[in-house]
Amino acid sequence: MIYLLLSILASTVIFVLFKLFDKHKVNTLQAIVFNYVTAFFIGIITYEAPINIQAIHNTEWFYGAVFLGFLYITIFNFMAITAQRVGLSVASVATKMSVIIPVIFGIYVYHESAGLFKIIGIIVALLAVYLASMKSGARIKNKRYILYPIIIFFGTGIIDTSIKYIETTYLPDNGIPIFSATIFCFSAIIGFGLLIYQKLKGNFKFDSKSLWGGFALGIANYASMYYILKALNHETLESSTIFTVNNVAIILLTSLLGYFLFKEKLSTKNWIGISLAVISILLVTAL
Repeated sequence: MIYLLLSILASTVIFVLFKLFDKHKVNTLQAIVFNYVTAFFIGIITYEAPINIQAIHNTEWFYGAVFLGFLYITIFNFMAITAQRVGLSVASVATKMSVIIPVIFGIYVYHESAGLFKIIGIIVALLAVYLASMKSGARIKNKRYILYPIIIFFGTGIIDTSIKYIETTYLPDNGIPIFSATIFCFSAIIGFGLLIYQKLKGNFKFDSKSLWGGFALGIANYASMYYILKALNHETLESSTIFTVNNVAIILLTSLLGYFLFKEKLSTKNWIGISLAVISILLVTAL
């Protein structure tokens, strides 16, 4: 459970950093790219075995890591576009509601437990995510953008499901650092491609603050992935429980931090969602 808690805290730190980026006018895209570079080097440094590129390329998980690296930065950009053109709450709901995909996968493929309390807890968790995330007046005004949250929903769900599948099927016990590093490496490569494209279009202006922001974000990002993988590797925790608790707890903590630290307004509906989040965690973990 400690690994799951650390993953939740790291993901919550990511939220705080993004809020600080906005406050201090940090170039988010540049910080994201530098974050992937930082996370890549952390994975390389913490990997205890010798680095052998040919051996990494020959691993069964390599192409899965390449796929995830592409998907990570692609879905992030869809999240950014959705937040800007549709609304942050819509992007948040689409991201966290996607938990149902790995949950169903875990129950159906790995035959994980699906008792009454757990099923009720998962349903309550989805309701909690919706109520806690959705701000008043948030709706998709331009119908041509309706595809964006759908892409986020399925993309995030595929990422979580793929991580569980690769961790279970292909990843050795000591392979988490190098697997994570490989994912972040390909995300960084794609990110630099986007920056080069901006440069060619004349839209690039280097922001020195993004270096420090990316460094801090990279540490939190690596910790988030590392500890969720360690939690998934734990024999006593089922993936359906891990993903449900992880997503709902992040919504719970980020909503409370937004209220107390950043003075964000929470409606009655949001507070009900936060209360339901606590109840859903108790139900899913059968405490």
